[in-house]
Amino acid sequence: MQRSIKIIKVMAAIYKRLSTKVQADTNLAEVLISLRNGKDYFVRSKSGIFVTPDNFRNGEIVVNRREVGNDVQYHEDQLKKMNDLCAYIMGKVSDTPKEQINSVWFKEVVDQFNHPEKYIPEIEVKKTFYELAEEYLAKKDFSVDHTKAIRVLVRDVARYEGFRRATEDKTFVFDVDKVTRTDIEDFLDYLRNEKSLSEEYPKIFQKLLRRYPIGVKRGQCKLVVRGDNTLVKLTKKLKAFFVWLYEADKTKNRPFDGIKIGSEKFGTPYYITIEERNAIADFDFSGSKSLEVQRDIFVFQCFVGCRVGDLIKLTEDNIINGVLVYAPHKTKDEGDQTLQARVPLHPKAVELIEKYKGSVPDGRLFPFITPQKYNDAIKEIFTEVGINRNVVIRDPKTGENEIRPINEIASSHLARRTFVGNAYFKVSDPNIIGKMSGHVEGSKAFSRYRKIEDSTLLDIINQIG
Repeated sequence: MQRSIKIIKVMAAIYKRLSTKVQADTNLAEVLISLRNGKDYFVRSKSGIFVTPDNFRNGEIVVNRREVGNDVQYHEDQLKKMNDLCAYIMGKVSDTPKEQINSVWFKEVVDQFNHPEKYIPEIEVKKTFYELAEEYLAKKDFSVDHTKAIRVLVRDVARYEGFRRATEDKTFVFDVDKVTRTDIEDFLDYLRNEKSLSEEYPKIFQKLLRRYPIGVKRGQCKLVVRGDNTLVKLTKKLKAFFVWLYEADKTKNRPFDGIKIGSEKFGTPYYITIEERNAIADFDFSGSKSLEVQRDIFVFQCFVGCRVGDLIKLTEDNIINGVLVYAPHKTKDEGDQTLQARVPLHPKAVELIEKYKGSVPDGRLFPFITPQKYNDAIKEIFTEVGINRNVVIRDPKTGENEIRPINEIASSHLARRTFVGNAYFKVSDPNIIGKMSGHVEGSKAFSRYRKIEDSTLLDIINQIG
């Protein structure tokens, strides 16, 4: 005889009861709920739903039609809310393995129903190229000059983006996640030809330059032809930015892969002789106090070889036992966080420091003006002293050599080259100069010279003094 077997499937069920705690001011009590599925789980939670005891019978919310005013509507709303809550819970149950259903889970489900705003996932707002560039500058703490150069690059990108929107693709965005190698190469081509493009599309560039100026000088919006060295510098800075983005997990994109940047090309360095430096130092500028001050700064820079960006910041704290010690900021920009320049001070350099001691705010060594005004003063100083011999320079735009009077092109960097150039011929190993000038090491061999005794360096200083 064949028997029929009845299979009983246990289903989850929700049970309700009313709390015994009744609010004195409202006469409302909270409905307590429990969820049970046979022996698998039995969990409890507050529902967040309140009714009067008279409106809860036999485990359910009931609506008393004999109530007046807003009471009927209130309990109708609570009944609907309870039905919606139960449906929400059962939907969650069907999507959740029974092993994961516990009291914590149940209370969170109820809370999700009552307070959905708490569980809206935070949408990460994607940062633009320009926002990431600002974050890059904030994180890296570059020198003033390097920071300005990055901002110039950012404006270059903005003009490129605007130009492509105006001429090719209205939706184009320089998106760090989507920009391709082709886009990078197109951008570099744009930089190379921006001046000619501005002449071809004057109306477009009138707007672009108004919004994103060149920024070389205040109020200057005139485009110039960029030389190869300038393009190399800009490309290296943009690549360094994308490397930082990748390493900081800001993007997975590597658009510079496969792009060969090349290197900057320079002509034979020119500098003034020790005799010319001394002629500048001894010249009578009593008729122009401002030129005398800038002359003194220039001569001091010739004795220490630091960059103008570091020169501006030097204080009395940088002088330790007769040695100028500082961390070259450009070297830091280029990745070396540890290199220190150490320059034993020649007696003439010490005299110049003493001349202005106590007269400059913040303990700075000299009453420095702006780098541009300093460069203008240097040209005037050379002209006054009569140092106007011709030198061969390499035109950065054409790459061709040309002859120019040195007084027309003299600058703060000439002081640095004067220090390095004259010291170079006084040592058997030119790497020693890197100890004093703060140059980035060109090879591992430089590390051997980091512990050079100050007495050795002082001998070199005395030789070129």
